[in-house]
Amino acid sequence: MKSKFWRRRRMVSSPRVTIRTPWSWSTRVGFMLAVVATSAAAGIWLFENSRAFAGVSVEDARQQLISYRDQVTRLSAERDQLSASANSAESELNIERAAQRQLLAQVKALEAENARLKEDLAFFDSLLPNASAPQGIAIRRLKIDQVAPNQLSYRVLVMQGGRGDHFSGVLQLVITTVQDGKTAMMVFPEETSAEPGRFKLGFRHYQRLEGVLALPEGTTATMVSARVLDKGQIRAQTSVNL
Repeated sequence: MKSKFWRRRRMVSSPRVTIRTPWSWSTRVGFMLAVVATSAAAGIWLFENSRAFAGVSVEDARQQLISYRDQVTRLSAERDQLSASANSAESELNIERAAQRQLLAQVKALEAENARLKEDLAFFDSLLPNASAPQGIAIRRLKIDQVAPNQLSYRVLVMQGGRGDHFSGVLQLVITTVQDGKTAMMVFPEETSAEPGRFKLGFRHYQRLEGVLALPEGTTATMVSARVLDKGQIRAQTSVNL
């Protein structure tokens, strides 16, 4: 009897087994399609209701997009118009500047021409014969210009006052220079000069001499003196500072 009792307890305490009927593949696919359709419908409903809650419809969004495009087109047209106006104004300004530069160049040219005419007038006025002028040789004009770093151009007018005889002599140019802080004197024509003839004088009323003097490199001229020599004696002399 004890053994029967233990067999009954073991049978009562054994775990229960649930028996389920398996789903077919068609049932599972149909269930998944139903879930997907339900989710899509819920999403569409939420999207439409969210736009409705926000007060925005598809037509309103389309109209607002068209309005924005119109504004962009209008602003682009205004930008292009302003850019064209700015380019036109800049072109007119460049034309005015070019005209102003041309006028300034013409003014400078006229001023230079006026100075040259005055210089020529004084020169030709000095050439007029004057019987009452004092006898003797005079340097009426000495002009020195720096034409290059180491070159000086000179123009000299030598005249004889009164009714003098024919004069023969030599023009001598003495240049005071500074090189490396030291002062030196240069005399033209040099004793070994190959062109002594360009400094010779031979006239009755006047003679004009001009040319270019070459200086050593690094030399700065500070003063030029012109002398008229007659048999080694100074007949006339003048100087200009540079």
